[in-house]
Amino acid sequence: MARTPSNMLPLGTTAPSFSLIDTITKNNVSLENVKGEKGTVIMFICNHCPFVIHVNEEIVRVANDYRTQGFGFVAISSNDVEKYPQDSPENMWKTAQKNNYTFPYLFDETQEVAKAYDAACTPDFYLFDAELKLIYRGQLDDSRPGNGIPVNGRDLRQALDAVLRNTTVPQDQKPSIGCNIKWKE
Repeated sequence: MARTPSNMLPLGTTAPSFSLIDTITKNNVSLENVKGEKGTVIMFICNHCPFVIHVNEEIVRVANDYRTQGFGFVAISSNDVEKYPQDSPENMWKTAQKNNYTFPYLFDETQEVAKAYDAACTPDFYLFDAELKLIYRGQLDDSRPGNGIPVNGRDLRQALDAVLRNTTVPQDQKPSIGCNIKWKE
């Protein structure tokens, strides 16, 4: 199990635009479609990564807890499906159904979106404010498969709560750790 950290895109970066196929609805979904009134969470995940599987339930809980408070959520998979067929759009749909995803699960076939976000691993989390400026990037929480720390979404929840309280998001942000994105050659 590879342990790849986030690249930590600079805070203040404007969210790169995208328009990708949602594997759940089969519709094209853009950044504007998922943008929340208070902020937008963009997650790079995939189906087979043990780090993602470990936090899937909490990802859904966080999305359900904060979507009703004005945040948009979207997940994107950018893995090379030629070499990793378990991450195919068909299997993405199955993963979304199994885990009750309440957010779009987009397929980044060209990997251009992952490159634009400087995504490195799965899971990788980004929180943009109402103006689509990056205010948080990094880990969901300190839990990893096998480390015995409960999954609670603490780091991402603290950033979302800071937006709700209209306070500054803590600048001490830890990179996520997960499987590397499976890049095409």
